[in-house]
Amino acid sequence: MARFGIVAKKVYGGWSVPALGKLAREIGHDHPLAQELWASETYEARILATMVEDPEKVSARQMNRWAKDFDNWAVCDGACINLFRYTRFAHRKCVEWSSRREEFVKRAAFALMAGLAVSDKSASDKAFLKFLPLIKRQATDDRNMVKKGVNWALRQIGKRNSLLNRAAIEACVEIHALDSSAARWIASDARRELESRGVQRRLKLRDTRFVA
Repeated sequence: MARFGIVAKKVYGGWSVPALGKLAREIGHDHPLAQELWASETYEARILATMVEDPEKVSARQMNRWAKDFDNWAVCDGACINLFRYTRFAHRKCVEWSSRREEFVKRAAFALMAGLAVSDKSASDKAFLKFLPLIKRQATDDRNMVKKGVNWALRQIGKRNSLLNRAAIEACVEIHALDSSAARWIASDARRELESRGVQRRLKLRDTRFVA
């Protein structure tokens, strides 16, 4: 865990994420249990809490409370990908948390954007275009967990469809021009993937299927 930059107050040890996923499938959604697991402050229990919590029963207040408790990227990303992106507050929290100072709360904003770009099939392009100015605004934050989150969001939005791909590449150009080493890394890395032959081929095939 230390090798991957995961630091937590309490750790059981020996529980892999796949093993927790198997346990979560056996349990199913259990809102009271998720609350107890999270309150334990134990790394594995909190990962499991994000898997068994019912998105329909999650409140905006609970999201804020859990986000405030984030102390490593694994729990942060797990909460966003396993749970928060399926709540009705997800898009709102992307905006709210993007301007927060706390490293993992801010990362959560961009992890959520990345997750929504993959899973929210009903969202309009406009919903993701409004995230690009937030990405540009926070691209100068040189904290490792934040800049990687910003980069992740930019790449996933740009891989959603051709229109968003062009908009994300334009954002890369603007971000690269900022006077910041973090911004230049984010822009260069994202643009390299978004303009790659593999991504462009997939987007073209997707556009062809859509027209057909």
